[in-house]
Amino acid sequence: MSDTGTPRPYRSYVYAYPHKTAYRALPDLPSLDALWAAEPKDALSLYAHIPFCEVRCGFCNLFTRIGAPDELTTRYLDALDRQATAVREALGDPRGDSAPVRFATAAFGGGTPTFLTAAELERLCDIAEKRMGVDLRTVPLSVETSPATATADRLALLAERGATRLSIGVQSFVEAEARAAVRPQRRADVEAALGRIRDTGVPVLNIDLIYGIDGQTEESWRSSLDAALAWRPEELYLYPLYVRPLTGLGRISPGADREWDERRLRLYRYGRDHLRAHGYEQVSMRMFRRTDAAPLGPDDYACQTDGMIGLGCGARSYTSALHYSFDYAVDMREIRSIIDAYTETEDFSRVEVGRWVDAEEARRRHLLQSLLQAEGMPVAGYEERFGSSPFADFPAELARFEALGWLDADAPAGLLRLSPEGLAYSDGLGPELFSPDVRAAMAAYEPK
Repeated sequence: MSDTGTPRPYRSYVYAYPHKTAYRALPDLPSLDALWAAEPKDALSLYAHIPFCEVRCGFCNLFTRIGAPDELTTRYLDALDRQATAVREALGDPRGDSAPVRFATAAFGGGTPTFLTAAELERLCDIAEKRMGVDLRTVPLSVETSPATATADRLALLAERGATRLSIGVQSFVEAEARAAVRPQRRADVEAALGRIRDTGVPVLNIDLIYGIDGQTEESWRSSLDAALAWRPEELYLYPLYVRPLTGLGRISPGADREWDERRLRLYRYGRDHLRAHGYEQVSMRMFRRTDAAPLGPDDYACQTDGMIGLGCGARSYTSALHYSFDYAVDMREIRSIIDAYTETEDFSRVEVGRWVDAEEARRRHLLQSLLQAEGMPVAGYEERFGSSPFADFPAELARFEALGWLDADAPAGLLRLSPEGLAYSDGLGPELFSPDVRAAMAAYEPK
């Protein structure tokens, strides 16, 4: 907090709630059968996690390792196949289940999924389709890639199997900034990879950029923005740089300070305004979509209410009552150990690590994940789901947000929406909605 009581703008990127650092070992080892028996399964999301990269960037705290010796990718896909078989059995027989199983969206992330060879990517698609029952050609399918692994054969395979979105982490088109972020890359290689992606004809290209890198200025930031805009990507994500424990930058750089906060906010606002001026609409603090881009296609999945199936040792899954995954780590040695244990697992029918979500946590999650989207939250939808008002459930939090100018006073009646300043402070606002129990669990977590 500052002297005025305003939360710092860059406390935590809230991409899911509760965060994995609030997960704990589950002594009762609940079965997948029991967890999914009464859950609605008509609009699920599938996420397959590939925890391999050719290099680990200095800012990265994702669950991933460098390289895959001794046929590790083969053993990992073998385990992924076993896990998918167990999960599909728990969800129910697609031919006779009275509550049909349908996937509304799919994604391959990591790590870097395109670290896999084209043949291994084909096997990954087969697991999604033949084991899980996902028709990849009829649902939105997003795949993450990198400049070094976006090869023509891999991209062609993904396009043929139904990919509708390819997301590439560029971070900066300025080579000196890429080196400062411990992400050595040549701009010529980045541009060549973008050309290969466009050659596939996949309808949505997303480019990730980072602001707040040491030495970055408004001028160099604009240079990266314009280099990205030259490809007319359908989507752009603008990420603030974080320096986290156990990462490359975390070992050599100081933590956040006020001056850095202000610099990141300044660069964020510059990037936001620049993209808006070039025909992009803001979807969230990070996400911008080109206004004349073609519709994304059918997508009736809602993260606030629908279930998630995660495959792989870094993927999270959730039902209405339990969010679960495997053990979590950032340190490379710990990650290698967890991946090895995953590849040796034969029985995936029970859950070992997770966090139960009660009615109050469900309310927090719904409000948080809705409010952090630029379109806001229809109050009537919240009331219909929970039988109460968000203003009655969270009077102190919403009053505080209003006092800080974070709520849009001009939003239509019945819509709870952030102001532009509220969106700018998303990474400070989100943690304000964490429950005391989740805060305590996260604070007690020992990074490893």
